[in-house]
Amino acid sequence: MRKASLHSFKKGVIRLTLIGLVILFGSLPSFLYAQEIDILLKGGHVIDPKNGIDAVMDIAISNRKIHQVAANIPSNQAKQIIDVSGLYVTPGLIDMHVHVFHGTEPQSYIADGHTSLPPDGFTFRSGVTTVVDAGSAGWRNFRLFKQQTIDRSQTRILAFLNIVGTGMYGRFEEQDVSDMNPTMTANMITRLFPELLVGIKSAHYWGGFTQVDLAVEAGNLANVPVMVDFGEHQPPNSIEALFMKHLRPGDIFTHTYSYGPANRETVVNEDLQVNPFIFEAQKRGIIFDVGHGGGAFSFRQAIPSLQQGFLPDVISSDLHKDSMNGAFKDMTNLLSKFMNMGMSLSDVILRSTWKPAQVISREDLGHLSVGTEADIAVFSLREGNFGFQDIRRTKIEGTQKLEAELTIRAGRIMWDLNGISAPHWETEISKK
Repeated sequence: MRKASLHSFKKGVIRLTLIGLVILFGSLPSFLYAQEIDILLKGGHVIDPKNGIDAVMDIAISNRKIHQVAANIPSNQAKQIIDVSGLYVTPGLIDMHVHVFHGTEPQSYIADGHTSLPPDGFTFRSGVTTVVDAGSAGWRNFRLFKQQTIDRSQTRILAFLNIVGTGMYGRFEEQDVSDMNPTMTANMITRLFPELLVGIKSAHYWGGFTQVDLAVEAGNLANVPVMVDFGEHQPPNSIEALFMKHLRPGDIFTHTYSYGPANRETVVNEDLQVNPFIFEAQKRGIIFDVGHGGGAFSFRQAIPSLQQGFLPDVISSDLHKDSMNGAFKDMTNLLSKFMNMGMSLSDVILRSTWKPAQVISREDLGHLSVGTEADIAVFSLREGNFGFQDIRRTKIEGTQKLEAELTIRAGRIMWDLNGISAPHWETEISKK
C-alpha cells in the first residue's frame, strides 16, 4: 500500500508541475520536448509534389518516420541536426524499371544472372530508395529472387512479375508461349506476394500480340498494370494498335524514346514529328516510361517529343550491367539530362517520386507526408559545363547537374557524399 501511495503522490506532483508550467509559459516549454527528433534536416529547399511543397523548410525524422515538415523547427528538439541549406530535399527516388535479380547462373541473361545488379551498390548513391524490378523473374523463380536479393537488400525492392514463368532467363525462353500462364502469374501476385508484386511484364517477344494479350489477361486477374517492352518484332508491330486495342488505361509502355526503326515503331516519325496517336494514347491513360537502359534512349526521339509537348509520365533507368557505364550512368545523371532538355527540377522529381508511386498503386511512397517512412534524398544542383549522351553516342551540352549529397532510407543515413551528417574529427577528440 505504501508503494502504491508513493506512486500516486509522484504522479500528482508531476501533474501539478505541468499545470504550473502551462500557466507560467502559456504552453509547455520547448525543452520538455528535447530529443523527440532523431534527425533534423535544416534549411533545405523541399520539393514534395504530392503535397504541393516547393519551398525552404525543415524536415524532422523520428522513429524512422517523417515527424514534421515545417519552417524553422526548433533545433533543441533534435538529437542530430544536419544543415542542408542551399540543397534540395525530396522524397527518396523511385526507379520504376531496374534489373536486380543478381546471381551467378552461367547460362542466364538477367534472371539470377550477371547482367542484373545487386541494388544497394547503385541506388543510395543517386538518391534512390525504392526500385521496381521489371520482370527479371517469373512465377517459377520469384521466390528465389525474394530470398536471394529482396530479403537481403536495404533498398526497398518491388517487382513486375514476368508473364514467362522463368522470367528473363534468355531470349529463346522468352518466346515459350506454353510457359506464359496468366493464372499462375496472377496467383503468385494475389495469393503469395501482393505486398511485393505490383504488376506484370511482357518483354522481348518476337511474334505478334500473343505475349501482350496473355500479360493483360493476367493483369485483369490480379488487378495490376502491365509493363510492355515492345522492341523485337520483325516486321515491327503497330504501337498504335498496342496502345488503342491491346493495353488498358494504366498499362505502361517502357523504352518510350527508343530509336530502332528496323525492329520497332517509334513515337517520333522520320520527319521528327510526334505521331498524333501518341497524344491520344496518353490521354487514354497509357503510361509512358523512359526506361533509358543501354540501348533504349535517343535524343532524336526525346528532344522533339519534349519540344512538342509529349513528356514522359515516369523517368526510370532500366539499370543493369550494360547500361550503368554507358549513356545512362545513374538516376541523377538521367534527371539532369531531362532538365537540360528543358524540364524543370520539379517536373523531374514528380516523375521519379510521386508519379511512379501512383502508377504502381503504392501511394504510401514517393512523398514526405507526416507518418510515412522516412525515405529522403538531398541533392546539390551544380552549375557549369556538362555533357550528356544517348545510346547512339550523340550528346547535348548542359549547364546544370544534380548530385546526390545525402540519402536516407527508413530514417537511416545510407549515403553521405561529403560528410554533411558527420561531426568534424577534432570535435570528437574534444569530447574525450
